[in-house]
Amino acid sequence: MMARPLSSDPHHTPPSPKGDGLAALRLIRSRRVGPATFHRLLGEHGCAEAALAALPGIARAAGIEDYSPCPAFVAEAEIAAGHRAGARLLAWDDPDYPALLREVAEAPPVLWLRGDMAVLGRMPVAVIGARNASSLGLRMARGMAAGLSQSGTAVIAGLARGIDTIAHEAALPGGTIAVMAGGIDMIYPAENAALAEAICETGLLVTEQPPGTEPVARHFPARNRIISGLSRAVVVVEAAYRSGSLITARCALDQGREVMAVPGHPMDARAGGCNALIRDGALLVRNSADVLAALQSNSPTTARPVLAAQPVQAAPAPVAPTAPAPADERVRQPAAVARRLAELGHGSARRPGTDRPRDAGGPVNLEGRILARLGPSPTEENMLIRDLGVPAAVLAPAILALELSGRVQRMAGGKLALSGG
Repeated sequence: MMARPLSSDPHHTPPSPKGDGLAALRLIRSRRVGPATFHRLLGEHGCAEAALAALPGIARAAGIEDYSPCPAFVAEAEIAAGHRAGARLLAWDDPDYPALLREVAEAPPVLWLRGDMAVLGRMPVAVIGARNASSLGLRMARGMAAGLSQSGTAVIAGLARGIDTIAHEAALPGGTIAVMAGGIDMIYPAENAALAEAICETGLLVTEQPPGTEPVARHFPARNRIISGLSRAVVVVEAAYRSGSLITARCALDQGREVMAVPGHPMDARAGGCNALIRDGALLVRNSADVLAALQSNSPTTARPVLAAQPVQAAPAPVAPTAPAPADERVRQPAAVARRLAELGHGSARRPGTDRPRDAGGPVNLEGRILARLGPSPTEENMLIRDLGVPAAVLAPAILALELSGRVQRMAGGKLALSGG
């Protein structure tokens, strides 16, 4: 069995969603509406209720006559299932929605949470790494997470085997946040069910998936962007050159978070990803004191020595939670890190034969031209605008129509790709 449900207190009923939480849930659960489309519809129509009312007309304009938004009874059934699991629904416009995550371009429209909400008020730092970690990597993760937690930090990870599990265990006394790829009542891997219950005592389980949803492969990259989005910084303890942890690091970079990495032996493949990140400009950290010192510093990353970090004699005082810095004041990672992460297979690509000029026998309609420029690998929307020479205001409705018809899907970082099915 892939996962097993968490037990819950049948006498405890979490609060119902505030504001138009039901409408937001219906909108994001509607067919062909993902986080990016949700936020675009919200921006165009002002609220989830208005967007729901507009959806059938938008679908008809895209040639879909039988489109209906998610029915209210389906969303109400999901809310009831979440309440039975002891979880709370947070809509994007809820005042308790995590502030750092809210600023992410494709922030989850709704979150299911179970546990102690107070942990969201602490400085959030992700500690992630390999599932098949070495004993040295596990020891490093335990010391890193324990030190961060004791200094007032909320340690965030993905409840996976290896580094994630050790990080959660080490941070349990102070409260840790586990971001899940499945439903709030479906724990994966199953052996972490007891750990998940313990996390709920002082920390939180978080997911954007409906209760009862078993995690599948496509859920994990989406889960990773929540891990980084919740965090001020992402610390990679041990990771191979191509791994899910580096996908999270790429998300962190896209979101303006700082990427830090623990160096490893050059002959150990499990440290290859961390060593490559450090080589290309990610901040080298050896312990929790290094992480906290970096978070306290206002100097840009490029002004700090990376490979010659000065010894830190003692851990700094606990760092109080702070509001996210304005985008123009955030620490910016060197461009080499972005290039290196783009090489991991998550960059944009086009199908062969689609690089010809648009006037040289290309599609005559805008939707056809969009499809001709896209492939199964993600492509930046800005690149698509530039290549097609079409204003963004003209291109956006055509992209939305293709999304609703199932021919185009939005990926992490605002990228577009042809749908797989």
